[in-house]
Parts: sequence; C-alpha cells; structure tokens
Amino acid sequence: MNQNLSNEVMELVNHTEKLKPNTGYYTPKEIVGVVNKTAESKQETSTKKTFVLALLAGGYIAMGGLLALVIGGGVPELAQNNPGLQKLLFGAVFPLGLVLCAIAGAELFTGNTAYFVPSVLSKRMSAKIPLKNWGIVYLGNFIGAIFVALFFAYFTDILSQSSWLDSTIGIAVKKTSAPFYKVFLKGMACNWMVALAMWLAYSAKDIAGKILGIWFPIMAFVAMGFEHCVANMFFIPTAIFYGADITWTEFFVNNLIPATLGNIVGGVFMVGTIYWYVYEKK
Repeated sequence: MNQNLSNEVMELVNHTEKLKPNTGYYTPKEIVGVVNKTAESKQETSTKKTFVLALLAGGYIAMGGLLALVIGGGVPELAQNNPGLQKLLFGAVFPLGLVLCAIAGAELFTGNTAYFVPSVLSKRMSAKIPLKNWGIVYLGNFIGAIFVALFFAYFTDILSQSSWLDSTIGIAVKKTSAPFYKVFLKGMACNWMVALAMWLAYSAKDIAGKILGIWFPIMAFVAMGFEHCVANMFFIPTAIFYGADITWTEFFVNNLIPATLGNIVGGVFMVGTIYWYVYEKK
C-alpha cells in the first residue's frame, strides 16, 4: 500500500515538473557560465576568423552610428528646442550595431573586455589570451569603422546637407575638445552599460529578449553622451573626411586613447570582475 502511494506521489511530482514552463532567460549566476563558454569559443577561433569578425563589428557599430546621425542629426530645431528628445532619438536607433554583433555574430572590442575576466580570474585561462584577442579585435574594429565612414558616410554624401553636416562636425568637435579625464570617465561609464547590455543579451534565450536586453543600456549610454571607442572610430573620422578642423593626432590623443582606457576599465572591473567576485570566487 505504502509502495503504491509512494509511486503515485513520484508520478505526480514528475508530471508537475513537466508542466513547469521553461524560463526564457538565465539567472545572473548562470549568465557568468554562459560568458565563460563564450570566452572559450573566442579562444578557439583562429586569428584570421577573429579579425574578419572584428571587421564586421566595426562596420556594424558604424552603421548604427550612421543611422543615428541621419535620424538624430537631421532635426536641428528639435535639438535646439527639446535637446532631451533629440538625444533620445539619437540613442534609440544606435543599438542597431550591437544587435547585429550579438545576433549575427561579430567580435567587438568593448564587449570582449568583460567576457574573458571570470575565466582569467578563476585561472582557467591565461591573461595572454584576452590581450591577444583585444589587439586583433581593436585593429579590426578600427578598419571596419573607417571603411563605413569613408565609403558609406562620406563618398555617398549622405551627410553633406547642412543639418546633418553641422551635427556630424559638432559631435566630433565636442568629443575631441573635452579634457582627458572627462573622456576617460565617460568611456568607463559607457562600457559599464555596453558590457551589461551583452550580459542581458546572454541572459535571454530568444531573439526578442536579446534585442530588448541590448536596447535599453545602449540607448541610455548614447543619450547620456558617454564615449564608446569603436563608435568614435566612426563619428570622428567621418567628420574629418567632411572637413572638420580636427587633426588625426587630436582624434587619437584627445579622444580615442582616453575613451579606450575608460572602456577597458568599465568592462574589466565594473562588469567582469564584479560578477566573477559575486558568483564564482570561492
């Protein structure tokens, strides 16, 4: 009698388990495991393929930047009378680039600053591996972004009319006129948001969830005016091609270097290290 009752209870439990809906996301602790698998897959990808994927990521982010200039830069009256709304429009369409990177597949420097950290800190991976990846990906991102800036933003004259041209040059001048420490801090805050956007993308198990997870943090950092080194590889060279009074030295020294350093700190420490400490450190 008791054995029959026990069997019935077990059958009921098993049936109940089968009826439970599958969650459409990973928990915060599980995300770290997914990120570790991502780092391992990046380690196994050949240098040539990593470089090609980096070219794509630079182009994708540049396409998002170009769309943001066309939409958000084409409303000068709104920028003057309601700048908050104009910034929202600019930020709302920029996430196109990261959506393409996350779903179609590409190697983006800013996201990669966070992915390898838990594996390195847990001593499952040598620190040489992310450093090599960062170098290859950074160069590929730069070339991809410059390609879009030159061939699709400049040669097409898509930004040549006054409203878009003024906006494009104005953004670049502002980015290269700020002090080093401000660009660094904005870069740090930016990649805190970007790496978290990818963390949210990895938490989702479906396309819609990934897009939604990416959209909010990316929209936020763009609207707030933070500094993303790969995006700036598009914005500032585009302005230079259009005749902005900015030298390539000013671009590198005044913006790209501090933005990159800030991005590294934001990704490595604000996301990778913190979530490793909370969920993996023994």
